[in-house]
Amino acid sequence: MSDKLFLRDPQETELGRKILQEGIAMIDELGFEKFTFKKLAAKIESTEASIYRYFENKHKLLVYLIAWYWNWLEYKIDYGTQNIDDPIQKLEIALRIVSEDKKQDSSFPQIDEEALYRIVKVESDKTYLTKQVDSDNKEGLFRGYKSLCTRIASYIKEYNPNYGHPNSLISTVLQAAHHQLFYAEHLPALTDLKCDENIHEQSKLFLTDMVLKTIKA
Repeated sequence: MSDKLFLRDPQETELGRKILQEGIAMIDELGFEKFTFKKLAAKIESTEASIYRYFENKHKLLVYLIAWYWNWLEYKIDYGTQNIDDPIQKLEIALRIVSEDKKQDSSFPQIDEEALYRIVKVESDKTYLTKQVDSDNKEGLFRGYKSLCTRIASYIKEYNPNYGHPNSLISTVLQAAHHQLFYAEHLPALTDLKCDENIHEQSKLFLTDMVLKTIKA
């Protein structure tokens, strides 16, 4: 996590961890537009000034949370692919982790990964579709997302070094993993995924089929 994401590391104090925990719950409930530090301060029985000691504004808090999610996914992929040499098998594991429904990880009790996943599906594009995207990028705010893309793209390069667009393909896949679920829930004419109990399995099959057929040597 880049230290440019925060003014003070929220994971180092009880108040900081409460800001993360309740911030996730509130953004998940209200949506990013209606979420404010004033509402968050009231929820955690603190002051807006205290929250501003950790994050410059609510956009920086959102960027922090989304960055944490990408780092967490890479951690899960690292764990799931250790001691595996076959690049296709590693790719299939990575795509399964990306597309599967997210459950709370007891290793990180201050983060509700299920709620954060819902936030990522709806709000993640807002972290970089901004006027300050170039300066944010120079500060390393998207390092986790780029690292995750690079990690999964490396499996493609390992399998087929002649395929010319591994990073483009994986960045597209990561966006599709969330957009297709959102479409199924809200704009069903834009996807073939059905919004039922098997939606994550459908998503995994779609993404895996798209990637493997595209990179076939």
